[in-house]
Amino acid sequence: MAHRPDLVLRNGTVIDGGGGDPFRADVAIAGGVITEVGTVGAAGRDEIDAAGLLVTPGFVDIHTHYDGQVTWDARLTPSSLHGVTTAVLGNCGVGFAPVQPAHHDLLIELMEGVEDIPGAALHEGLPWSWSSFPEYLDAIERPPHDIDVATQIPHGALRVYAMGERGAHRAPATPDEIAAMSQLVEQALAAGALGFTTSRTMQHRTSRGEPTPTLTAAEDELRGIAAGLGRAGAGVFEMVSDFDDVDAEFGRFCRMVEDAGRPMTISLAQHDGAPERWKEVLARIEHAAARGLPIRGQVAPRPIGVLLGL
Repeated sequence: MAHRPDLVLRNGTVIDGGGGDPFRADVAIAGGVITEVGTVGAAGRDEIDAAGLLVTPGFVDIHTHYDGQVTWDARLTPSSLHGVTTAVLGNCGVGFAPVQPAHHDLLIELMEGVEDIPGAALHEGLPWSWSSFPEYLDAIERPPHDIDVATQIPHGALRVYAMGERGAHRAPATPDEIAAMSQLVEQALAAGALGFTTSRTMQHRTSRGEPTPTLTAAEDELRGIAAGLGRAGAGVFEMVSDFDDVDAEFGRFCRMVEDAGRPMTISLAQHDGAPERWKEVLARIEHAAARGLPIRGQVAPRPIGVLLGL
């Protein structure tokens, strides 16, 4: 005799994520596992009339900044309120690991300025129970969360950890510092990091109005870090750039992908100062894909406007 489902969603419009057409069906769940999709004859212990509603897999929110919130908040709202079951952290080159105690305030100022997350909340909430990136992963894994999280190692924190104040003030990295960053990235990926992220845009600034530590990082630094992903054989790149020189910048990114053999996503947005530039970047992404390079544009799922302050 079949077990009675814990929950049956009745008459919903199912979009299963496989690319096929939506279809009307019941969905039975038992023990936290989907056990049947179709016409479910058994009554569930609980039932929901999903007529007129969409039934979908959980969404993966690929661009979030819960890097601090994840250390104190089990709910991870608002993502968890909107069907998200996995959130990706560490985007835009900002985050909180690896870190030396002397640089806590600096990383908070960076996150506050770039993502408009109140510094007061970060100062009060962050437990700073880690130094290395693997220790940060352990710290966020210990408490329960309503959704899964994946996190990336941010270039801003990495650069300051390896270079100190020189890194914060955008000094060129020495060969030894590049080697250290490359090894730290490899270590992070081995521990479970999803990838590496950086910011190369003047739109991102600290709460003091200063450019990010990563804005002018040279190609040898970027490719040295890419080598760390290559040695790990894992991870993705997430890049943000103004593309002031589209050919030069996109060429750097292609060489990183070629060096590492790893995929890359590039934030693709329209800027009022160069409203057609996104089309140039998209054309180069398409050309790279035709050459077999796994580079994709990352876009918001709906139109948004962002007003940046003085």
